[in-house]
Amino acid sequence: MISRIVGVLEAKDLDRVEIVTTGGVGYTLQIPLSVYETLPKTGEIVSLYTSLIVKEDGWQLFGFASLIERRVFDLVRTANGVGPALALSLLSTLTAARLVRAIVEKDTVTLQSVPRVGKKKAEQMILDLATKMRDVDVASGPIGAPAAGAAAEDAIRALVSLGYSLPDAERAVRATLDAATAPLAATALIRNALARIAAR
Repeated sequence: MISRIVGVLEAKDLDRVEIVTTGGVGYTLQIPLSVYETLPKTGEIVSLYTSLIVKEDGWQLFGFASLIERRVFDLVRTANGVGPALALSLLSTLTAARLVRAIVEKDTVTLQSVPRVGKKKAEQMILDLATKMRDVDVASGPIGAPAAGAAAEDAIRALVSLGYSLPDAERAVRATLDAATAPLAATALIRNALARIAAR
């Protein structure tokens, strides 16, 4: 079982990386977008947790920046009709924490924001995973801790309804909250988050 790979980041793309270990062995890992955003520059040392899937037509190795993200990936694949590609898409569109929360809270709207996930697929995932996901502790995970509070949730939903992706909306709201010196209402969060998105 290959559970972790540490080595030089030889190459990186939005959906995969190549890592060469000190022993000279190179590994190609498929990754979600959230992992790409955490990667160092090529030529630097990187460490990723891995999940190995063995099929008749070959092996697939997937890389993650945290144990929580890997666990969510492995759990999501136990749902009926969810393979590695869709599991990666879920983690590329939603953070690990947001995905867990959507499943536990039976939030089909959020799940349907992921490409290839319709209403029936979202409902099936909730049916298969809600109980399992309740035991996943994402509160202390380093990846994708979502903005908390009713105002933040309202702001994120408003940004998504305006056409922004859920990850962009969550990042903008989190950045606004981090910079705020006092609590902000949803309208103020939306206004400031929009300004941050426009300034990128």
